[in-house]
Amino acid sequence: MEWSRSRGSRGLVASWPQFGVPSGLFLSNLAILGFSAWTGPGFATWGWRVPFLLSLVLVAVGLVIRLKILETPMFAKVQQEGKTARVPVIEVIRNHWREILLSAGLRFSEQMPFYLFTTFVLIYVVSRHGFSRTFVLNAVLVGALCELVAIPFFSQLSDRLGRKRVYLTGAVLTALIAFPYFAVLTHGGAVLIFVAVVVSLQVHAMQYGPQAALIGESFPTHLRYGGAGLGYQLASVFAGGPAPLIATWLLHETGTPYSISIYIVLAAIITIGCVAALPDRSRVDIEDAAVYRGASDPGS
Repeated sequence: MEWSRSRGSRGLVASWPQFGVPSGLFLSNLAILGFSAWTGPGFATWGWRVPFLLSLVLVAVGLVIRLKILETPMFAKVQQEGKTARVPVIEVIRNHWREILLSAGLRFSEQMPFYLFTTFVLIYVVSRHGFSRTFVLNAVLVGALCELVAIPFFSQLSDRLGRKRVYLTGAVLTALIAFPYFAVLTHGGAVLIFVAVVVSLQVHAMQYGPQAALIGESFPTHLRYGGAGLGYQLASVFAGGPAPLIATWLLHETGTPYSISIYIVLAAIITIGCVAALPDRSRVDIEDAAVYRGASDPGS
C-alpha cells in the first residue's frame, strides 16, 4: 500500500498480497486432486502427506522473499527522521487498541465464512448428496480462479467509491446469501451447488480485496505493520480457526444447516458495526501523522 504512487490507487496496490489466498487455494486443491488421483484409496492414509511435505519448499521460498523485501518509502522516511517506536507492539496496543479490535472485528464476515465456503462445504456436500470429493474441489478451484479477477476489481472499486462502501456491501451480501447458500447446498442439484460455491467466493473477494488497505490505513506509518498484523491475526483466532468446528457442532446440535446461516449473519453484523466505527481514510494522506491525532493516539 505504501508503495502506491497516489492515494487513488492504494486499494489496488495493497490488494496484491491478497492474491496469496486464492492462489494458495487453487494450488492446494490442484495438489489434492492430483495426488488423490495418483494414490487412489491410499490418499486418506498416506497420500495426503506428500503435498503436505512438499509445502515446506514454499515455506523456504516465502522466508527468502520476506528477508529480501525492502522497507517502504514511508517507513524509510520515518526511520531517517528517528520517529520509529522503540517497542512498536506495546505502543500500538496502548495507543491504538480500538483500531486493533475494530480491524479484527471487520474480518469476521470475511474470514469466518471463508473457512465454511472452502472446507466445511466439502464435508457437507459429500455427506449430504454423495457427490464425489473431486466435484466440490473443482467448484472451489473455479471459485479461487475467479477471485484472482474479483480481488483487484473490488480493490480498484474501493479506490473510486471508498473503502468502507465496498466493504460494507460485501458484508451485507454475506448476510443475505447465508440462508440461500445452505438452501442450495441442502436441496439443490449439482449445477446449483457448483454455482453457489463459486459465487460465495466472489462475495468473499469483495471484502478481502479492499481489506488490506482498509486495515493498513487505520494505523500511522510507524505503527502500521504491528497494528495491522495484530488486528489481522486476532481475527484468525476468534473467527477463522474455530469456524468449521463451530459449524459442525451447530449442525449436530440443531439438525439444521440454517443454524450455520444464523452464525454467518451474526458474523456479518459484527463486521458491519466495526467497519461503521472506523474512519474511511481511502482519500486522505496517510503519511500525514496529523490524520491520526483524532483517533486513539494523540501523539502520533
